[in-house]
Amino acid sequence: MYAVIKTGGKQQRVSEGDMVTIEKINGAKGDTVVFDQVLMVGKDDDVRIGRPVVEGATVTGEIVRQTKGDKIVVFKMKKRKGYHKKIGHRQELTSMKIKAISI
Repeated sequence: MYAVIKTGGKQQRVSEGDMVTIEKINGAKGDTVVFDQVLMVGKDDDVRIGRPVVEGATVTGEIVRQTKGDKIVVFKMKKRKGYHKKIGHRQELTSMKIKAISI
């Protein structure tokens, strides 16, 4: 069984037992999180598509760790003007283990 959930403005396809990395969710290690914005649920040939969400469907996950992603370097420059600017960014991420998908 698999599901497509919406979290952090993005869509993620998950199955039971999967480890997924998503944008940061508040909570500590071991906390349980319930996603109620389930866009699609599928099991073999039976597929339910929501308009926009599947009614009554939830995905339950457990927070494994809070971490940061790789550093992204942004370099701006204007040629022949002597202007250059170098900045960086590290996105905060949450690693989750999907426990259950319920319809």
